[in-house]
Amino acid sequence: MKDLILLLIMVLMASCSSFAQQIPPPLPNSFDMEFVRIKPGKMLVGKIEIECPSFPDTRDVPDEIKWTEKDFKLCQEMAEKDSRPGFWVYISQPYYIGKYEVTQGQWQAIMGTNPSIFNEDKVGVNTDLHPVDNVTWEMVQELLVKLNNLDNKYQYRLPTEFEWEYAARAGNDSLLSWSETRELAWIQQNDKGTTKQVGTKKPNEWGLYDMLGNVWEWVEDYYNNDVFADPTPPEEGEIHVLKGGSFTSDVTNATYLFHGAGPGNGYDVGFRLVRVNR
Repeated sequence: MKDLILLLIMVLMASCSSFAQQIPPPLPNSFDMEFVRIKPGKMLVGKIEIECPSFPDTRDVPDEIKWTEKDFKLCQEMAEKDSRPGFWVYISQPYYIGKYEVTQGQWQAIMGTNPSIFNEDKVGVNTDLHPVDNVTWEMVQELLVKLNNLDNKYQYRLPTEFEWEYAARAGNDSLLSWSETRELAWIQQNDKGTTKQVGTKKPNEWGLYDMLGNVWEWVEDYYNNDVFADPTPPEEGEIHVLKGGSFTSDVTNATYLFHGAGPGNGYDVGFRLVRVNR
């Protein structure tokens, strides 16, 4: 009886071992880049609502600070002029975007150099896990050529501006409060003047880190020389769009809405990638 039980256990163990071998664990890419799957959806881009208060009872307000009815009317006219209805953007296909900004260690492994100003000598600690900084859009294209030649399973590219913003919002249609931004982002008010290790702030609702703050991030699109993006990005231009703000930014431009123009400061500019199957 004991021999029969032992035989059954051995058969079961062999079966489990065979099953485990048939389902290998998912393989990361060659440079330990992690990606998050973003589902299709839609977002309203560029909507700005500016409101003025209604004309109040001002009998007890000192004359030197009292608004007249004319003042309130002017405020309402200006608010109406500067408000924008926005436009809908539809993300029709799922995509994989970097969980973190590309790090100095990853850039070094691919390119053999580290262009970052905020490197170990500058910061005083190992910066392999800090975002790479001081990179131009053209330098990122050089890295993409090398990376795509090295990885025979996936191809990589910069996200479009709308892919970046959709992922950064994580389903949120309203502006973040100061306290929410502080939880998510290394920015001017809570930073000591350098980049920080990726992934050390709270992730957004979709599990992405440092979408705001740390370093500005390049995207694929050309800049349209306007404050907000257009429904159809320009097909050509001289400079490209930066998103997300950096450790030098304040809460005003450390927002997914901000539509910045490169090259920015340079020293606080990095990127994250999108991964696609070959």
